[in-house]
Amino acid sequence: MRTFFSEFMTAFDVGVLLYLIAINTCYLTFTVIAFFKLVEHRRRWTPREVAGVMRSPATPPISVIVPAYNEALTVVESVRSLLALNYPQFEVVVVNDGSTDGTLDELRRAFGLVAAPISHDQPVPTRPVRGVYRSITAGDIVVIDKVNGGCKADAANAGINAAQYPLVCVIDADSLLDEQALVRAVLPFIEHQETIAVGGIVRIANGCLVDGGRVVEARLPKAWLARFQVVEYLRAFLAGRVAHSALNGLLIISGGFGLFRRDVLIEVGGYAADSMGEDMELVTRLHRHCRDRKRPYRIVFRPDPICWTQAPDSARGLAQQRNRWHRGTLEVLARHRVMAGNPRYGRVGLLSLPYYAVFEAFGPVVEALGYVVTVVGLCFGLINWEIARLMLLAAVLYGTLISVGAVLLEEVTFRRYRRVRDLLWMLAFGVLENFGYRQLTTWWRIRGWFDFLRNKRDWEPMPRKGFART
Repeated sequence: MRTFFSEFMTAFDVGVLLYLIAINTCYLTFTVIAFFKLVEHRRRWTPREVAGVMRSPATPPISVIVPAYNEALTVVESVRSLLALNYPQFEVVVVNDGSTDGTLDELRRAFGLVAAPISHDQPVPTRPVRGVYRSITAGDIVVIDKVNGGCKADAANAGINAAQYPLVCVIDADSLLDEQALVRAVLPFIEHQETIAVGGIVRIANGCLVDGGRVVEARLPKAWLARFQVVEYLRAFLAGRVAHSALNGLLIISGGFGLFRRDVLIEVGGYAADSMGEDMELVTRLHRHCRDRKRPYRIVFRPDPICWTQAPDSARGLAQQRNRWHRGTLEVLARHRVMAGNPRYGRVGLLSLPYYAVFEAFGPVVEALGYVVTVVGLCFGLINWEIARLMLLAAVLYGTLISVGAVLLEEVTFRRYRRVRDLLWMLAFGVLENFGYRQLTTWWRIRGWFDFLRNKRDWEPMPRKGFART
């Protein structure tokens, strides 16, 4: 019997080892692809090209939609930063989703809002709109006051209904857009008529210096948990999403910053109000919608339109976020499972969805089981140290290489963090995340599995904090 258990545990650990090698090899491949795409991107879109977009009469106007629920602390500064965006023609549509903290009152005081008639159509169903307000002192601002819909998706849909322009940009109310974010995000729409959606990069605002609604100096957060997330975001966006976009298999446009064709959003019914992962679900549904109709389309990621957002800096807030993200991923994979492995859906069906199912969805389960089986096997002498050492190399050293690679991608391309000590800290956290932080996020994602299986739908919004100022 002991021999059986020993052989079983050894075989299991070898399987986990091969799994870890496979997933990290995918990440490394993404990093290499991203490097060449980023270099090509910087050569292609020079400041002159971007300036040409500002002067062109063909540049399409944009409606910037800001869903806001209990965002009194940051919403005014966020809207002011939007009004200062460098873009020819745009409007800001703030959707107050039944806030109870005085969000609407803050907007009234800051922008001189007056009641206006509800005159727009509502092609996408939402909870009832209670009123529409316009500013008499600021720029082109529309504020929609509606009954709370229980999710960001319902508020975003109300903004899509109210938008008057052909492109809509959906962002979070606690976020700050870079001055040229819209100019850079609109380029794929101008370059290719088939473009229906563009995602930009989301960066961590914690610790950055802000002046007049602008991030004037990128700095690392003071909280360690937030510092780990800086490295995570670089790895996810500069490596993962650049590569997925290059392979025509992008499945996620962050809910914090995405630019879409309004008519196509209305065709598919807007965001799914019953989804925990509404951003990933929408993009997957857009792929499915266009593929089913054999319509040419492009969904792309661009690494230079920047949205700065606040990341959770407490263990509780981060745990809630990762739990919700994982539940959302599982839900999308289940909802669109017919696409997985189906040649009809091209690379999305044959590559992206299987990748997310095998590595993103089941990754934490396999990793956790590997830890448990290895520890138990070593304690009872059922597996040898050589297997354990190889697993450590695959899980830690390989993972460190990828995290450090993502930091170096940032350094050789955009260099947002100018201070040498910030670069050194990011490299250090790329190593340190493998000793505790990674295991914590694995556990939180496993809890997401449990909550998904018991159909847990509720989630708590992250508490907001003000931005650090110069």
